[in-house]
Order: sequence, then C-alpha cells, then structure tokens
Amino acid sequence: MEKREIHSVLTDFLNERLMQVTASGQAEKNDFLKAKIRPVLTKGVLHFQAEEFIGKQAFHKNLTAEEAVDYLEGLMETSFRQLQLEAQDKSGTVLVSKKGKITVKVKKKAAMANVAASASGQDSGSTGGSDAALQAAWANGLSHNRKKRYILEEGIPVPFLVELGVQTKEGTIVHAKYDKFRQINRFLEFIEDVLPKLDKNQETRIIDFGCGKSYLTFAMYYYLKVLKGYPVRITGLDLKTDVIEHCSRLAKKFGYDSLEFLHGDIASYEGTDEVDMVVTLHACDTATDYALEKAVRWNAKVILSVPCCQHEVNKQMESELFAPVFHYGIIKERMAALYTDALRAEVLEAMGYRVQILEFIDMEHTPKNLLIRAVKQGKRKENREAIEAILKEIHTEPTLYRLLMEEK
Repeated sequence: MEKREIHSVLTDFLNERLMQVTASGQAEKNDFLKAKIRPVLTKGVLHFQAEEFIGKQAFHKNLTAEEAVDYLEGLMETSFRQLQLEAQDKSGTVLVSKKGKITVKVKKKAAMANVAASASGQDSGSTGGSDAALQAAWANGLSHNRKKRYILEEGIPVPFLVELGVQTKEGTIVHAKYDKFRQINRFLEFIEDVLPKLDKNQETRIIDFGCGKSYLTFAMYYYLKVLKGYPVRITGLDLKTDVIEHCSRLAKKFGYDSLEFLHGDIASYEGTDEVDMVVTLHACDTATDYALEKAVRWNAKVILSVPCCQHEVNKQMESELFAPVFHYGIIKERMAALYTDALRAEVLEAMGYRVQILEFIDMEHTPKNLLIRAVKQGKRKENREAIEAILKEIHTEPTLYRLLMEEK
C-alpha cells in the first residue's frame, strides 16, 4: 500500500462524523508520547483540535480538515507507527512497520446505520434520510459547549450524592452543587488514569488524609468498590471529631463496610504499615509534606495531593537575584506556592516516582488548584544537585526535602 492510501483514509474520516484520532507507537523514543485529534465547532465552523502529549505537558491547536490531514500524515512519516480512527459510522487503523510497510483497515459500524434508519423512520436498507439524521445529530455534538459525560452520570441517583445534597432522589444535580459535582468527577478521572497500578485481585489499601466532609472519599469508594469492583479498604482521617462521626454514620448507613473514618493527625498516624494509595487534599502548609513523607515511607504505588496554604517557603524565601520580584507581596506569595509544589514534585521523583502536576477544579478555595499525581516507577531521578541549587538560590529548606533528602 502506498502513502496516498493513508491520505485517502484520513480525508474520508476527517469530517463532522469523526469522534477521535489517536497517533501512538513512537517511531523512536523521545518526549513526544502521542497525539489526538477531535472535531470542534469554533464560531460555527468545523475545525479539528490537535492535542500533543509531550513529556508531562499537553499542547493544543486548531486545524482545518486539510491541515489536519497534512498534520497526521507528517506524524506518521516522522514520529508514530499507528493511527487509531474512530467515527460514528466506522473505525479504522493505520499501521506502518519498521520497514515502511503500510497497512490500512477500515470497519463499518452496522449498528449506527440501524440507529440512523430508525431516527429517520426508514428501514436499514434505505439511505436517503438516515444520512441527514446522522449529520444533524453529530453536528449537534461538536460544540465546545456540548454536554460532558461524567463518570458519575447525571440522572442516575448515587446514595452519597443524594445524602450530601448534590443530587435529588431522582438523580438531578442540584444547581447550587453543580460545581461540586464537576469537582468530584474530575477527581475520579485522576483515579481512573492510575487504575492499571492497582491490583484487582487483592485488597487495595487507601488512606485519605484531611478528608473533611468526605465528598471525594465517598466518591472514591463508590467508584472503585461499587462501579469498578476493586476490593478496596479506605480510611479517611481528619482532626474534626464531629465530621468524623457524621461520615462514619453515613458509611454505615450506605453499607460501605470497607470505608472507615478516624480522628487522627497526619504526622502521627501509625495505623498501618502498607498502603497502596495516599490521598491528601488541602492539608495545610507542611501537613502536606508530612503526608507525602508517609506515602513514600509506605512505598505507596499512587499519591494524589492537592496542597494549599504554602506558607513555609514564603516565610523563608529571599534572593538578591529575585529581590525586585519578591518585593511585591502577592507575587512572592504565588511564586512561593509554585516553588513549593515544584520542589515537592522533584523530591518525589528523586524517591522513584513519576510525577505530574495537573490542574484540579476546586470551588472551596481558589477556582483552580494544582494536583500532584505521583506513580511509583522504581527508578530514582538523579536531581539532588539541581534541587539543592534552587534551595541555595532562594535560601529555603522545605519540610519534604528535610524529611526525605537532607543528609543526616
């Protein structure tokens, strides 16, 4: 097969019926991990949004259909060996071997033709109205503002969401709680990404430090145990006795036997020796560091942390080089928060974790917060000198560095 067949297939797929194209299977090892393309409507015009995953970052750009075809052809020539194409009416695969042999496979989705025929009032052998029906339905779904599908779906009542006032008994999302609903689902997406790290054949032990009202703790349990069938045991810890008592009553009411809530402090908790996942949301200032240290000592497979109130570095931070910048309090405060979380990520990588810093929806503090997601990979990053150079420049000694890396 020749390259023009790739061009023909791409041209056939890149229209309003497209769902997604994924380019993967690196031609050579580098930071360009994969790329995706999906259709979007911008100001009423059909475009194709390319999302490039490079290292730990994602970059986006909008393309016309012709530009998208050229873009994907270029990727297959230089960067990747596989394209997976999904449209509403068909799916396709393009493979390029190491010797340059091209294989293209396209498969029609017969079920979609029947759906279209039903929608237009015709049998599956008739085509005139069905295409128009599909075109209208698919075009309706392309907008950036289309209704998002969530892990916990609207219209399906979930006991803890009803009890906590996020849903009505019919499954409708309470308007004032919609941001909370989005936050819960965004958090579950972070967990969904790390499911391959959790063993479904044995109990997964999870500790949630600073669980608070426990919206996310209940969501985590419901998602892993009820929806996914993982044998999990989750412990939520908090310093507020009334909150712990309330959440314990709810867990018992819902029959969540493997979910417990305990009154406890992050730094002093010694309730277990082995943990698979540690979650710490809004543990204030250095409490986050003590939680992260615990996770590392436990050799946790996964760490999810949303820090807040990074005061420690802000108080210590000074530098002749950055003096003109640090002179402005609000700038110094924001830089201190970014320094703190970046250094935490670097320390975790030095401990053998692959770390991402991601944006997390959080309506209780600031509109957007950062989430540190660390997954155990074993290989330690040789970054001590780089970390210490930064600490020397800004005259700081963050708690996590002191706990895990400082020479004894």
